[in-house]
Amino acid sequence: MKLIVDVSRVSFMVSREVAPRMDQTANVQRRDKVTGLPMWTVQLVAMDEGGAEVIQVTVVAPEAPKLSVGSPVVPVCLEAIPWAQNGKNGTAFRAQQVKPVTGKSVQAVS
Repeated sequence: MKLIVDVSRVSFMVSREVAPRMDQTANVQRRDKVTGLPMWTVQLVAMDEGGAEVIQVTVVAPEAPKLSVGSPVVPVCLEAIPWAQNGKNGTAFRAQQVKPVTGKSVQAVS
């Protein structure tokens, strides 16, 4: 089962340069098991009427997404992935892509 996040009432902004998603040793960039394409980490600030939170979103793409720090974006098909390992737990996020928002499509959170 996929847990797709409703982002219709959330604004997102890039908060760090896009970086390769590295393996546990931080020596090798991770690759998608199905496509073999490299994985990238996009750090976003997600803002809604309740406040803001920083999330790391994984994107699979042949090249790093071209996103500027501070720019508004929209994650496409944002999936929340609960995890638990060695007594720790959390939520990972994955999106099909993270698209820049342009001009009139920027939506303020009210």
